[in-house]
Amino acid sequence: MTSPVVPGLTDHELEALLAAGAEAGADAASWIMLRLPREVSELWQDWLAEHEPGRATKVMARLREMHGGRDYDPRWGHRMRGEGQYAELIAQRFRAGCKRLGLQERTEALRCDLFACPPQAGNQLALY
Repeated sequence: MTSPVVPGLTDHELEALLAAGAEAGADAASWIMLRLPREVSELWQDWLAEHEPGRATKVMARLREMHGGRDYDPRWGHRMRGEGQYAELIAQRFRAGCKRLGLQERTEALRCDLFACPPQAGNQLALY
């Protein structure tokens, strides 16, 4: 289960999302801070202004706080989580929730060697 976090909008739901995932059978969880690369930023801000006008300023201020004053930080390792006090607070809450619910923060590596292409109609090579 991966949960996106929107600062000032969905961050208060973090523990409830983890609990719902665990109740539904999830054994691991991860989170991603809202990312607004390129044209997505303008689209998001338009949506936010229309649907959450009272929170729009707070959401964008928190987001920029975690991304060095920008809507998006392209640096690897920073763009998914952000940095600073607020980002660390979210990370601490996430770790505590995972620990309390028995969710792992990391899953085992994917096994790509188990993949097989599905047979196609008329595929005679599958006979050999």
